[in-house]
Amino acid sequence: MESLVELCDLIAQNPAQFGNKVAWICSRCPPAESLMTGSPTVSRSQLHAILAVARFLSKCPNSEHETPKSLILAFYRSIPLTFNPKFWPQAFSPEAVSSFFNDFMSYISNAAQLSPDFSTDVAGFTGEIVIQTIRNADSSISRVFLNALCSNFPPILLADASKLICFLLDRFDVGVPISPKDGILTPDAGSAQGSPLSGNYYQSPNVSADSSGSSGIVANGGDSVSWKSNGDLSATAPYKKNLKFFEDEPVESLEKQEIVFKLIGHVCSKVAIDPHLIEQVRGIAKSQLSSMADFLKIRKRDWSEQGQLLKVRINRKMSVYQAAAMLQIKTLTSLDTEGKSSKKLLHGALGSLIEAAEACLFSVWRKLRACEDLFGCLLSGISQAAVIRGGQLLRVLLIRFKPLVLATCAQADTSASSQGSMFKSVLKTCCELIEFGWSRDRAPLDTFIMGLATSIRERNDYEEEDGKEKPATPPIQLNIIHLLAELNVSIKKHEVVDMILPLFIESLEEGDASTPGLLRLRLLDAVSRMASLGFEKSYREAVVLMTRSYMGKLSDVGSAESKTQAPEVTTERIETLPAGFLLIASDITCNKLRSDYRHRLLSLCSDVGLVAESKSGRSGSDFLGPLLPAVAEICSDFVPCVDIEPSLLKLFRNLWFYIALFGLAPPIQKTVATTKSVSTSLNSAGSVGTTALQAVGGPYMWNSLWSAAVQRISQGTPPLVVSSVKWLEDELELNALHHPGSRRGSGNEKAAGTQRSALAAALGGRVEVSAMSTISGVKATYLLAVAFLEIVRFSSNGGILNGSPNSTASRSAFSCAFEYLRSPNLMPAVSQCLTAIVQQAFETAITWLEDRASETGPEAEIREFTLSVHACFLIKNLSQRDEHVRDISITLLTQLRERLPQILWNSSCLDALLLSMHNDPPSAVVSDPAYITSVRTLYQKVVREWIVVSLSHAPCTSQGLLQENLCKANARQRAQPTADVVSLLSEIRIGTGKNDCWNGPKTANIPAVMAAAAAASGGNLKLMDGFNLEVLGTGMVSATAKCNHAGEIAGMRRLYESIGGIDQSTGGLNLDNPDGSAQPPQPRKESFNEVLLSKFVRLLQKFVTVAEKGEEVDKSSFRETCSQATALLLSNLDSDSKSNPESFSQLLRLLCWCPAYITTLDAVETGVFIWTWLVSAAPQLGSVVLAELVDAWLWAIDTKRGLFASNIRCYGPSAKLRPQLVAGEPQLRPEKDPVEQIMAHRLWLGFFIDRFEVIRHDSVEQLLLLGRLLQGTSKIPWNFTRHPIAAGTFFTLMLFGLKFCSCRTQGNLQNFRSGIQLLEDRIYRAALGWFAHQPEWYDMRNKYFAQCEARSVLVFVHHLANERVGPTQHDPKARGVENGSSTNDSKDHHHPIWGQMDNYAVGREKRRQLLLMLCQHEADRLEVWAHPVGSKESSSRLKISSDKWTEFARIAFTVDPRIALSLGARFPANSSLKTEIMHLVQSHIMEIRSIPEALPYFITPKAVDDNSTLLQQLPHWAACSITQALEFLTPAYKGHPRVMAYVLRVLESYPPDRVTFFMPQLVQALRHDEGKLVEGYLLRAAQRSDIFAHILIWHLQGETCVPEPGAKDPPLPSPTTVAFQTLLPVVREKIIDGFSPKAHTIFQREFDFFDKVTSISGVLFPLPKEDRRAGIRKELEKIQVDGDDLYLPTAPGKLVRGIQVDSGIPLQSAAKVPIMITFNVVDRDGDHSNVKPQACIFKVGDDCRQDVLALQVISLLKDIFEAVGLSLYLFPYGVLPTGPERGIIEVVPNSRSRSQMGETTDGGLYEIFQQDFGPVGSPSFETARDNFLISSAGYAVASLLLQPKDRHNGNLLFDSVGRLVHIDFGFILETSPGGNMRFESAHFKLSHEMTQLLDPSGVMKSDTWYQFVSLCVKGYLAARRYMDGIISTVAMMLDSGLPCFSRGDPIGNLRKRFHPEMSEREAANFMIRICTDAYNKWTTAGYDLIQYLQQGIEK
Repeated sequence: MESLVELCDLIAQNPAQFGNKVAWICSRCPPAESLMTGSPTVSRSQLHAILAVARFLSKCPNSEHETPKSLILAFYRSIPLTFNPKFWPQAFSPEAVSSFFNDFMSYISNAAQLSPDFSTDVAGFTGEIVIQTIRNADSSISRVFLNALCSNFPPILLADASKLICFLLDRFDVGVPISPKDGILTPDAGSAQGSPLSGNYYQSPNVSADSSGSSGIVANGGDSVSWKSNGDLSATAPYKKNLKFFEDEPVESLEKQEIVFKLIGHVCSKVAIDPHLIEQVRGIAKSQLSSMADFLKIRKRDWSEQGQLLKVRINRKMSVYQAAAMLQIKTLTSLDTEGKSSKKLLHGALGSLIEAAEACLFSVWRKLRACEDLFGCLLSGISQAAVIRGGQLLRVLLIRFKPLVLATCAQADTSASSQGSMFKSVLKTCCELIEFGWSRDRAPLDTFIMGLATSIRERNDYEEEDGKEKPATPPIQLNIIHLLAELNVSIKKHEVVDMILPLFIESLEEGDASTPGLLRLRLLDAVSRMASLGFEKSYREAVVLMTRSYMGKLSDVGSAESKTQAPEVTTERIETLPAGFLLIASDITCNKLRSDYRHRLLSLCSDVGLVAESKSGRSGSDFLGPLLPAVAEICSDFVPCVDIEPSLLKLFRNLWFYIALFGLAPPIQKTVATTKSVSTSLNSAGSVGTTALQAVGGPYMWNSLWSAAVQRISQGTPPLVVSSVKWLEDELELNALHHPGSRRGSGNEKAAGTQRSALAAALGGRVEVSAMSTISGVKATYLLAVAFLEIVRFSSNGGILNGSPNSTASRSAFSCAFEYLRSPNLMPAVSQCLTAIVQQAFETAITWLEDRASETGPEAEIREFTLSVHACFLIKNLSQRDEHVRDISITLLTQLRERLPQILWNSSCLDALLLSMHNDPPSAVVSDPAYITSVRTLYQKVVREWIVVSLSHAPCTSQGLLQENLCKANARQRAQPTADVVSLLSEIRIGTGKNDCWNGPKTANIPAVMAAAAAASGGNLKLMDGFNLEVLGTGMVSATAKCNHAGEIAGMRRLYESIGGIDQSTGGLNLDNPDGSAQPPQPRKESFNEVLLSKFVRLLQKFVTVAEKGEEVDKSSFRETCSQATALLLSNLDSDSKSNPESFSQLLRLLCWCPAYITTLDAVETGVFIWTWLVSAAPQLGSVVLAELVDAWLWAIDTKRGLFASNIRCYGPSAKLRPQLVAGEPQLRPEKDPVEQIMAHRLWLGFFIDRFEVIRHDSVEQLLLLGRLLQGTSKIPWNFTRHPIAAGTFFTLMLFGLKFCSCRTQGNLQNFRSGIQLLEDRIYRAALGWFAHQPEWYDMRNKYFAQCEARSVLVFVHHLANERVGPTQHDPKARGVENGSSTNDSKDHHHPIWGQMDNYAVGREKRRQLLLMLCQHEADRLEVWAHPVGSKESSSRLKISSDKWTEFARIAFTVDPRIALSLGARFPANSSLKTEIMHLVQSHIMEIRSIPEALPYFITPKAVDDNSTLLQQLPHWAACSITQALEFLTPAYKGHPRVMAYVLRVLESYPPDRVTFFMPQLVQALRHDEGKLVEGYLLRAAQRSDIFAHILIWHLQGETCVPEPGAKDPPLPSPTTVAFQTLLPVVREKIIDGFSPKAHTIFQREFDFFDKVTSISGVLFPLPKEDRRAGIRKELEKIQVDGDDLYLPTAPGKLVRGIQVDSGIPLQSAAKVPIMITFNVVDRDGDHSNVKPQACIFKVGDDCRQDVLALQVISLLKDIFEAVGLSLYLFPYGVLPTGPERGIIEVVPNSRSRSQMGETTDGGLYEIFQQDFGPVGSPSFETARDNFLISSAGYAVASLLLQPKDRHNGNLLFDSVGRLVHIDFGFILETSPGGNMRFESAHFKLSHEMTQLLDPSGVMKSDTWYQFVSLCVKGYLAARRYMDGIISTVAMMLDSGLPCFSRGDPIGNLRKRFHPEMSEREAANFMIRICTDAYNKWTTAGYDLIQYLQQGIEK
């Protein structure tokens, strides 16, 4: 239901817009047809819908939608049908039915009041509905509906109204008891004489009025009033008859009577009823009222019913009487106001109402709520009767009403706060009568008021007798006084006050009230209330009286008579008079009177203080304290910083002198200095002196209200010193504040010593007591008063003085504190004390601000306003002429900035600083150039330091504020900042290099923050590069741009307003009008804001749409639009125009979300700029902007963007290398490059950190928003990307989290300590989660970015290393919270993050050390990557003991087993670590089956030999990488069935085309395939993929060994080889036999085609060399391409389209005739019309398998380099063995060998490159040089690993763009030419001519050489990461018989060349040494010479 109500309220605001919603709600209502037929039933939802529609009509009754009206009217008509219980849903309670009817009728009534048409429709049904309801009155539901009608009666037709009244009167017999003449009251009930209060009844409170009457009242002892009769009425027959009548009335009948009277009353108020019918109704009501007295006089004991039953009957009967009274009152309004008969009726009605009120007043039931309500209703009728006939009855009414008032006062409680409801009703009626008659007939009113006032002077008639006490004051007198006081306050008429106040004053001075008693107290209270009305005459009279009374009471204190005084005397002094003084101070508003009253009160305080000081042995606190609340109130609006009259200043001084003397100020020190204990007894001798000591340190001895009053007084007290008064030097006037009698004997010096001790304590020990020896006692007291005043100012409200917010004067209390320091010629001790007072006041201000750090909302705004006011004052105070004052100001300002750093980003303070730099000095000191220079120099120093510090913490916001300041300067008509500002700011620069302005762990040193700062500056910088930003220059450009945008908006607004706006027509197609009917146009004039807001909203939404489509967003247009929209928003904040809040919020939301949604670096750069602009120009939007950005950040987490792209395909290198080198399914490339989104998040994060630094101390709301961000970020499971490029951003985010958590010790987050502790655990868990995978590399090809990544992690490491482990022992708050926390120091606790743990603190420290070690290692890795040619050696190697490594492994495994496995990968040579991980894996084997990296730790040769039970887990294990699986196929694992089954399951899980790359290794696996498992896999895979089958067949054929003809005594093969050779053709045939017909056809055509091409070599062999080329052409012409699905065997992705018959070339060879043929090919998945040439060499007689292995490794390296983003170039050309010593080799396109290049030129590479690419330095040459460099570096890494030899110039190719390609890998690993003589000792070829290109300097110092070495190092480091995969690939070929495995330990040496035992820096240095060693090595040149001499290969 609540949701429907909210929806209806929303629809009601704009019904035209939500027409469809109205229709939807109506559709949920019961159909009108169903309600009018049969016995309808409704559901609960239908009832809710009915109420919702009714509510809608009550708000929009004139809506154009007709359906709601028809539905409601139909339901209204069907209400009689609802009396059937079956109508309602099951379990629909009577209370729910009642609530439904009440709400429904309320809505209908409201709608009818607002819509005449709807009212007419409702009125047509009301009469019949009510009549039917009454006919069914026996139904409980109908009675519920009748009650609802009584509360909300709808309109009714006139005819139906009369009919209804007649029906009601006929239907219900309203009975009354016997007539009054037969009852108790003998007089006529309507006559005035019959009233017990009539005539001269009231004479004396205990004298009856009419002794001859039959009834009356009597006052019993003056305390209560009751009925008086002549006998026992209960014995009379009429009494018994009435009692029986009332008892016989059923309670149900009473309920019906009440309903009848209420319904008739409602009908009478709706329409004009027939007079005769009205008369009949009036008679019935009159009869009821007449019987009321009889009913109320029945005594409680006479009722037969008792208890609750009787109470129910009484309440119900009184409700009937109340309804009858209301009906009687309503019938009076229909009387003819001029007729005589009506006058008589009015008199009678008035009499009956008063008599009924009397009956209520004296009833035994008068305390019941029903009786009080009845009394109030009757008095309301009396008041209305006075209005009828223009007030003609007022005189008579007042005569009859006065006795009732007096009787009520006699009955009421004497307590002023609990007189009861009847007293309040009488007071209200009196006020109404006086207000009505004041301007018509004042005479009876004066008589009435004076009659009440004089009644208090009537004395009780008593005889004074000996031994008798004076009786207590009658309650009637006390209550009449209170009544008159309240009356004056209510009507606020000075005539009435002047009439009553003299009587009260006379009574107080001469009458009974002149002596102590309750009467005097009540009169004093009344006098003060009348004085508070602010009428000058009465005010002065009252204040003089009260002042005299107060002083009179003081004179009696301590006298002998005071011991026998009544307690009222003390009450008057302590309570009544102070309360009166306070009331006057609170209520008077006239400035003149307030000023006078302030002076009077302060004078009174001075007099009181002097009198109190003279009371020896008595503390003056009792005398002065009660006055303090009044003084505080009257000073609450006093501005202390304006010119003060000396006389008033003296009064303030006296007040504070006595406050200090009597110890009335609140304690100002938490701990008291060590002093002798002093007595606090009020009556002890010398207590005046010792009290001050306790006042300093507490506890407070007096009323807490006095303490609060002193605090308030301090805010309006001026400084207690002026230049014209020398109180600090002259003690004469101060001595006058002491009474002469108190300065006698030696006690004076003792008191002085005590005062000095108190002063020293107040100053916090800053001044020793011994240093005050020259200060007299009275001056010490004065200084103590000053200390109290100035310190209390700050402890009370932070030090904000009273004053107008628009005042130019500073409201900082420091303006008062510094006044004392300006006094000339001060004694050193006094000066020292005054300085200490200022410093102590400052400490108090800081404490006050820090204590309120956790406040939010308006309280937080007050705190920040206070801080700003103080800082601005101190800034302005730097220009004081007194150097001492300047020094103190700069000291305090510095301390303020350090302890409350949020002041750095307060725009008011920054404005004050910059303005102070160029403000002209005062005219009085213009002639003092030295002073001007010193002040300006000081300001320059302060401003520079201020800006530098702010930039070092929050460079984004700081620049934003500076730009805003420059904009303001522009607005102030300053075209340019002053020279001082320019020269100052021009020296400040920020950038990515070393900042001279700041060092250390500053926030601005975080790379992400610095990048955000560059974006916030608005400068056109490349954030990925290094930059050096000039703050002033960039700031002025951005400020100018902002001003231009603001000017554009302002200009457009003025133009728009000048032309009168634009008329918008809503004509045309109405989307809410489905029938398309024409709607009349409704011209509407939109405001300028609405037009532009909607325009910018649409523009920004378009950018979002573009981004959603994957299109590129134009950077410049997006930035321009966002900037203009921001300027519009800010202009709306500054202007008074009311813009559409919905559009405003929507535009603000879009400005926050659009950059975040687009998530590109350019978009977020724009976002940071405009976000900074918003929060700098409008700090009040800070929370809103941050809330939207946090929501956007959390949305990015949910949608897995950027840093949170946790999809596997966004993992970077690991995703690209699946499944060959990394476990997992192959992944498609992500739609959007995650790197750019990560960079965008990095920038975004920098902005968040910047904002955190700004708001961490002053905005709990924004801190909690950031906490929400971090909580959503660190949630479990881990949701970050694994991309290595995110390392810096990730750890910056973790740093942000830890910095946030470090705030838990701040005051503003003390309440969230446990939550922050849990958040910190989540941060730790998330940070450790980064190490759950093996370390990766990624290169952005940007040196600066790599440095930033390393620095980001290093900053995190430094913070983690210096992090405070826990709350310190001396922090009781922290310790208390932690001890109560459920996460700290607990035993056997299950932590929500860490799970089961023994000891939280110990475990936390271990996890911190683990994280610190891992992060240090990561920082070292990234440092090496950023500075690969660094000079560091192995100093970064971690020195950790074996036991510590074991502990690390265990902790890591406890957190996440993957972290422990990652540890093993990071430190592969650590044996103790590996042993522990193996133990942990094997111990928790069941828990880690999803982690393939754990396989090597339990699948070992030993486990295979032992047939370990651990291998039983393999069927359930996650798939590993292909290379990992291949390792398990080696002979070491002996083909274990479980291992083999797992390996084949892994291979089966990957697509065959991914496994094809490792075909040589799979073929070798057949050697040891005893279980035919590998064979089975190959056969199955061959059926899944034709290409896999073809490649497999070629490799099987390539492995077939055919003895060469003529070979002598070939070595006998091993049995394994024989079996292997035997198996090969078998497997081949099985594959062919498994082909489908289609597959077999494809196979036949593919193999036949290339067999024909290969066979050409055999045809050419017999031919002479000169005829071979023609022979090739002849043979090629015979070969036709059969089909369009033929492909190159070396490249299945290239389809053959033809042969270039002229391309055949025979090549040189020692044995056979290899040929090169060029094919026309197209890409299989590309454009088939794009035909490209591809040359291939077909070899016969050469074994190509070793080349295949070498190129496999090169291909893996190429994939690794590409995956990690390295620009290293490798060209693994295709090679495929197609038969025994036969194969196909791809030709490197567009290339030629170095020897071929030498045939055409005599120069070296340097000269050749100049010939081919242009002169040195030209773009083409440098591009070619770069290409040569990246290819040389790539092959350097490959050569280091493969050790290829025979690197003569014939095996080195150069393509057309200068890239180097190595070919011919006949000698690799351990083999080399010349019988393995290994003449080529360099690990890779780097000849002299190559170094000429790589190192122009020739001494390895050039930039290109460093670049080359850096790439070599990075390539080597990247290859090391995948060492195991590369080694496994090579190791599988160990038994292949390839020459490279013929000697030595090729696999072991290959592993050694990876150097797994080295750290990254050590490995980098190793690679550097390799490069240095290869540099122009003589063996390289020597081998080229040998090849030239032997083979003729050009060198």
